[in-house]
Order: sequence, then structure tokens, then C-alpha cells
Amino acid sequence: MCGRFALTVTMEVLGQMFDPAERPNVAPRWNIAPTQQAWVVTQDEASRHLTSMRWGFEGPNGAPLINARAETAASKPTFRDALNRRRCLVPADSFYEWQRLDEKRKQPWRIGMKGGTPFAFAGLWEDAADKTCQPFQRFTILTCAANHYLAPLHERMPVIVAPEDYAGWLTPGPPATGLLRPFPDEPMARYRVSDRVNSVKHDDAGCFERLAATTLV
Repeated sequence: MCGRFALTVTMEVLGQMFDPAERPNVAPRWNIAPTQQAWVVTQDEASRHLTSMRWGFEGPNGAPLINARAETAASKPTFRDALNRRRCLVPADSFYEWQRLDEKRKQPWRIGMKGGTPFAFAGLWEDAADKTCQPFQRFTILTCAANHYLAPLHERMPVIVAPEDYAGWLTPGPPATGLLRPFPDEPMARYRVSDRVNSVKHDDAGCFERLAATTLV
């Protein structure tokens, strides 16, 4: 799954990655949580766009659907139309996963690419309206089976789209099923972090700090 992620790169870096029509002020985020706003890349016939959207489709009883299973999204009414018509990329430079140690304890890990290279999740988006009928947009992140590198931490992982597949993913129409697969092991890196990231109140560089005597593995 993907329940927290980070984006701390500059607008200059995002511009080089996606060439969006907009160049907003992008503030660093170390601990983006469900229902919060995050930057999302969409595409229309003229250009790509970098837009702030709320994380989570609306699920039963109003609970946010922050993830959609890649294997079943095409058959789910909640996601089916967006999968064919409203795909997006969700920029990130890392995400977090919690490894279960025992019945009571979980260890958070920060996961990204070697060298800190930013990347993008496969996402879906839709238009919505709040209780006062004010329009907004929201997104969800697709997940797939974990690759071998991340399987010891969790059985699922977010779908990560390779740069050469950005255009294909953003173009409306039935998606190429080959894009909805686990990302290769070799480019990825991970290390343990403290429980600080557990709280949504903490959104600062302290979330990235490694536990003592830990290295990338």
C-alpha cells in the first residue's frame, strides 16, 4: 500500500521531469498524509498541468480511498472511469512503509531511489464537490504486489511509472497493462526511520533522519 509519501524537490526539478504549463510555488513536504493536498500531474490535448489535489477518493461512509488495487481497478465502479479517462502522475521522492515486528510493534521505513532521484506514482483523479458544493479535485494511488526488495516490509507497493512511460500513462484510453507492475528492485533504496513519521503533525526534515547505526540496504 501507500499511506504516506514525501516530495521535497524544487519546482525546477519538477519542471524538468514533467514540463507542466504551470510553475507554482512548491513547498517541501516530508510527510504527506491521506486527505491532505499534494501535487499531481495531469495532461490534456494541449499540455501537462501541475495541480494541487486532495488525496483520497470517497469511499463507503466517507472514508478516503487513498489506494486502488491495480489488479481490480478496471472492474470497480469507483475507479473504472478514471482508469480509462483520468490518469495522473503523483510526484514523490520517497514513501513510507511500516514493517510489522510483532503484534504490537511496527518499524517505519523510508523508501525511494538510490541517490534520492525523484519519481512518480501511477494515480487516478476525479472532480468532486464538498458539502457546500465547492468544487475540488482528488486523487488516489494505484498499488500492486511488492517487488522482491520490498516484500519483507509489506506485500503491496505503489505502482511507480518509469519516465519513458509518462506519456503513455497520461494519455486517455485503456492503459497498457504492462505499466501496472512492480518496479524493479535494483534502483531502489530504503532505510529505517523513527516513529516520528507516525504522526501527521510532523512534516519536517526530521522524518527523513535515519535510526542510529542504520544504512541503506
